[in-house]
Amino acid sequence: MRLRPLATLSIAAAAVVLLAGCSGAGGVPADSASPSASAAGDLCAAAAPSGAASDAVTVDGAPGTESTAGFTFPLDIPELQRTVVSEGSGDPVQSGQLISYALSAFNADTGEKLGAVGYAESEILPAPITADSPLGQVIGCATPGSRVVATFPASENGPGEVYVFDFLEIVPDAAWGEPQTPEAGLPTVTLADDGTPTIEVPKTDPPTSTEVSTLKKGDGAVVASGDQVLIQFRGARWSSGELFDGGDTWASGTPYTGATTGFVPGFTKALEGQTVGSQVLVVITPADGYGEGEINDTDLKGDTLVFVIDILGAQHPQAQ
Repeated sequence: MRLRPLATLSIAAAAVVLLAGCSGAGGVPADSASPSASAAGDLCAAAAPSGAASDAVTVDGAPGTESTAGFTFPLDIPELQRTVVSEGSGDPVQSGQLISYALSAFNADTGEKLGAVGYAESEILPAPITADSPLGQVIGCATPGSRVVATFPASENGPGEVYVFDFLEIVPDAAWGEPQTPEAGLPTVTLADDGTPTIEVPKTDPPTSTEVSTLKKGDGAVVASGDQVLIQFRGARWSSGELFDGGDTWASGTPYTGATTGFVPGFTKALEGQTVGSQVLVVITPADGYGEGEINDTDLKGDTLVFVIDILGAQHPQAQ
């Protein structure tokens, strides 16, 4: 896989390219399963080598803040190179984990700063890191808090580029907020050790209006209308208490990315106004779901639906 320079893209779009890698999978993580014992080693082996180009770059500014890169230009970049300029602390990242990161970008021919993204709240969604992704080749098996210089060679689309990456933190793949007191009369939720929820629907009539209850209160950004969100969710029918096909990211092992405005109205109500890191229980009436009608096994029309939603990240529209 050859990594093309990203100068022709906006800085936010460049971050999305790195998130998606070469799979074309967009913003949906490809693998959030528990990492194997060799996962960290795989990332170490996948990391691009250091070289004269990446070693020649000096960086001003503290890790975790927008930086300035100094180098003699035009900078000759024969291949992708990366140099760790500041090491973080804690355990190395492992393949399949979600991370948050920020970057500053520079034109290798002129030294011009192209921009920066990820240093302000909700500019980039958490990204999965794997050994076969560009992000994995840049970050490698670094520890949170590390700063890495990556130099990308020129291509037919533009000159070479210099990136300063700040690996901010490892992001949990389940809600981490402070537990809240459950509301009486609503379905109960129990969690496995890995955060997988089990939903128990009471044997009563469902609510006549959509009900939203915060089970965990996160400490992150407030989700606004139109935000892209990274979420885990599990859905069940009120009528039977059974899970339904397509309503369970925990079963697929893949958190989902979408705009808050792209769901049925009841699901949107459960997301907007919540904070990242929260877990939300929502009971969605047919009117706010898939419409009124006779309940059947082939679709969700007529049924009241119960969802447990973990909000792992949000990206504001102006950053997309």
